[in-house]
Amino acid sequence: MKKYFLLIILISFFAVSSPAQADFNTYLDTLQENVKNTWNSDHYDVYLPFYAWHNRLTYDQHHIDKYNEEAWGFGIGKSYYDYKGNWHGLYAMGFKDSNFYLETIYGYAFLKNWYVNCNRDFSVGVGYTLSLTQRHEYSYIPVPLPLPIAGISYKNLALQAAYVPGIKNDGNVLFVWLKVAIN
Repeated sequence: MKKYFLLIILISFFAVSSPAQADFNTYLDTLQENVKNTWNSDHYDVYLPFYAWHNRLTYDQHHIDKYNEEAWGFGIGKSYYDYKGNWHGLYAMGFKDSNFYLETIYGYAFLKNWYVNCNRDFSVGVGYTLSLTQRHEYSYIPVPLPLPIAGISYKNLALQAAYVPGIKNDGNVLFVWLKVAIN
């Protein structure tokens, strides 16, 4: 939890410095416009979370043996593709966490896409999500969770993943889901 407060402090520091403030304000304006465009989009998605891999380099066997890696769940969202072909999404998902409890995550996601074929059917992308999560350890109080994400898409189907950084035996989880565009 302390790392998220540190992140907020760093963002606040950069927001008050004059050269970075203009760039940060431009970023916030663009983010606000993209969220608005996504919200107003008529493209809907279904999310199917299914896997949470705990990095074997950062967990001891005792923890690996007791953790759930089948993060089955469900989610819904809206999508928007900008004029560059980049994906923007608003989403909400619920799934079974590492300790077999319900966890929710919801927020905004962005993927910078590169298209592999001329039909633009197949793409790979990297980006981030600005999200909130709710877990039983925090009494389901929403906690900020900005994460890096990546995805590979073919037509209406995408395999996406986020990596949750952490320390020894905590965090360091690759969270994977399918995204299906339904229109």
